Amino acid sequence: MKKIIALCLLIALVVGAFFLYKSLLNKDIEITKETAYKAVDKYCHDNYDWSISKENPSIMYVTMGEEKDDEYHVIFRSYTGAFVNFYVNKKSGITRIMEKNPINNEETNIGTINIKDYS
Repeated sequence: MKKIIALCLLIALVVGAFFLYKSLLNKDIEITKETAYKAVDKYCHDNYDWSISKENPSIMYVTMGEEKDDEYHVIFRSYTGAFVNFYVNKKSGITRIMEKNPINNEETNIGTINIKDYS
């Protein structure tokens, strides 16, 4: 019985150390432009209905916007004409999401995500 407990503790220690090591590695890795684009594209395909784009593929798309020293700007165009702007922090992956209504040009803060969850 003591051997089983000792083995379980050893396994827990190794697994815990692995995940700590992995999280420390991810904090130091700067997100590339390509990673930001692909992750936002994945987020948009996971969270928006793309079925209407089957008939007209150019009606919905994801494109890169302006790049700054600390963030990438990735833009999603919805079939409604709305633009959803993703501001991806290059170091942390924290991404602000802002939606711009094309009719009244009003911007709405949608919230934040960690883009690393989609890469």
